Amino acid sequence: MELFSLPSLFLVSTLFIFYISKYVLNKRNQRNCFMLHYECYKGQDERKLDTETCAKIVQRNENLGLEEYRFLLRTMVSSGIGEETYGPRNVLEGREASPTLLDAHSEMDEIMFDTLDKLFHKTKGLVSPSDIDILVVNVSLFAPSPSLTSRVINRYKLREDIKSFNLSGLGCSASVISIDIVQRIFETRENSFALVVSTETMGPHWYCGKDRSMMLSNCLFRAGGSSVLLTNAPRFKNRALMKLVTAVRAHVGSEDEAYSCCIQMEDKDGHPGFLLTKYLQKAAARALTLNLKVLLPRVLPLKELIRYAIVRAFKGITTTKGESRSSGIGLDLFSGLDHFCIHPGGRAIIEGVGKSLGLTEFDIEPARMALHRFGNTSSGGLWYVLGYMEAKKRLKKGDKILMMSMGAGFESNNCVWKVLKNLDDKNVWEDSIDRYPETSKIPNPFLEKYDWINDDTMSFVRV
Repeated sequence: MELFSLPSLFLVSTLFIFYISKYVLNKRNQRNCFMLHYECYKGQDERKLDTETCAKIVQRNENLGLEEYRFLLRTMVSSGIGEETYGPRNVLEGREASPTLLDAHSEMDEIMFDTLDKLFHKTKGLVSPSDIDILVVNVSLFAPSPSLTSRVINRYKLREDIKSFNLSGLGCSASVISIDIVQRIFETRENSFALVVSTETMGPHWYCGKDRSMMLSNCLFRAGGSSVLLTNAPRFKNRALMKLVTAVRAHVGSEDEAYSCCIQMEDKDGHPGFLLTKYLQKAAARALTLNLKVLLPRVLPLKELIRYAIVRAFKGITTTKGESRSSGIGLDLFSGLDHFCIHPGGRAIIEGVGKSLGLTEFDIEPARMALHRFGNTSSGGLWYVLGYMEAKKRLKKGDKILMMSMGAGFESNNCVWKVLKNLDDKNVWEDSIDRYPETSKIPNPFLEKYDWINDDTMSFVRV
């Protein structure tokens, strides 16, 4: 007597295949991370830091002498920052030396709620605040109690079972860290929505001393931020802008110089601020190299990796003692990537990354323009760069974007997105995209108006 009939075996096999397929499909869906929408903050016109406004702020600092004025002029001229970036209200009102807790909260409320209000308005009918399952807010220099996540939850009356994370101290790379956290949570929660809010509080941390390494932050950092809506629900794939391919994090904080090259501290006179040392570029290069060693094999085609390995091995055999090897990483990045979203941390960082990766001026243009128009907006900066690419209609279906961020620690946190549809929203760039990149080529007005400070006769006068 047969134990199983043929129809029974067929039924069992069918059920087995069904459940295995369902398990694999569920696992695949849990790894999904779709970007549904993002919003960047744009301040009001009265908050713009033009040449005259910056000069007034500098002149209020009674600790500065002639050499400090000359240093600031050189820094501003070479910074790559234009005249339309946005400053904190307390600094514009002349209260940078005595900021209040209310100043910090007001600055955060304006940026967070402005971007979230716009995000919920533009995704109305798709998602509502009550649908949010995960909330991540990253602000490095301000960690009040209740937390900023609690402030967002209270404002939008989010659900009681929401998973909230308040990140601080992570610097300019915190947005990619937040994306990575969301992706990992998605692996354990099906059909979920997540919000990532990235910004920084500038007003309470404006440096009022005369240490040149700490004066740099005043020249580079500006008010800004972003909010991003993510989901792992496969039914929203056709509505999504992009899909996350991979995210990689690298940390070189075990090295003392790397740890201290970008650090919050007080100067010798007790003025609090943010110290940026000359080692920062070296730490950034090392962290980025470690990151790309892991990330690039995940996104470049196998034939390119094999070609690279063969060429590298051949050079190792043929290179004689004392003969220098070719510069650059030696990989054809364009075999697996189409766009490079570089953190607009400063002109030196942008150009350094571009040179090391063999990128063209066209490739680094979005980062340079974001720096010129909005300044270094810390963790929110990447999204202004992405917005520029979209507003210029560069992003086409199937393109892959490498997002590169660096921050205090020292860290390099990068991710790759795949574009799911042709994108052309002018977003936060709506009023200025048609003027770029031409606007950035106009000579820096600081040099024209204040070059007299460099006159040798001024050495006998205290400004």
